[in-house]
Amino acid sequence: MQGAGNDFMVIDAIHQNVALTPAQIKALAHRQFGVGFDQLLLVEPSTIADFKYRIFNADGSEVSQCGNGARCFVRFVVDQKLTDKREISVETASGIITPKLENNGLVTVNMGAPRFAPSEIPFIANHAATSYALNVGGQDVIIAIVSMGNPHAVQIVEDVEAAPVVALGSQIEVHPRFPERVNAGFMQVIDPHHIKLRVFERGSGETLACGTGACAAVVAGIQLGRLQSPVKVTARGGELHIAWLGGNSPVMMTGPAVTVFTGSLTL
Repeated sequence: MQGAGNDFMVIDAIHQNVALTPAQIKALAHRQFGVGFDQLLLVEPSTIADFKYRIFNADGSEVSQCGNGARCFVRFVVDQKLTDKREISVETASGIITPKLENNGLVTVNMGAPRFAPSEIPFIANHAATSYALNVGGQDVIIAIVSMGNPHAVQIVEDVEAAPVVALGSQIEVHPRFPERVNAGFMQVIDPHHIKLRVFERGSGETLACGTGACAAVVAGIQLGRLQSPVKVTARGGELHIAWLGGNSPVMMTGPAVTVFTGSLTL
């Protein structure tokens, strides 16, 4: 499946037992020798919600949240007739989310409220601030930090196409001030309601879109006084629409979710 070009392998782990090792996931993610995907999504039963949602990066590491994946998740369970609901509750490692399949085929997800405290990212800092100077390769990069259930470091750039996303993003991802690594976002502000965005995701590299990255970038832009809700986010793989009213209100994300192909694997 894919959501704005961010692609996933989605597995029904309700009707079958699924136990994949990190090495197996990494092999399946390989675009030449495997299926090829940015993340693997497991649909599991839950005791506290309609479903449980587990997410694994292409390197086999497990993460807590994935916004584009959440949209594909609800599309999958509806198409596979695992539910007759169009709005479901989904248990994730970072809390409950509620994706809704709209009548026009797009999916809206309540992503919950953003978090900014350094300890919640986690990010090593003496105190909380709107932005921080991060020394990368001897130069200071100004970033805003946001958790959308996973950590994001967002910076504003003049031209997102010319930004050194891979070179700089790969260094920010593993910066020692982010103990659990971080997703590095590069945001170009077109106007207060429109941004362009590229994201270097931890464990996957640059992807064509990042749902939580879009949420984090919009939240950071609003906090910095550069954006006003709602905001259209143009990624390389498509468009997402993000709304946030500030404070502890939830971030709402709307975008596409498309099945590319189905199949079976023998491991």
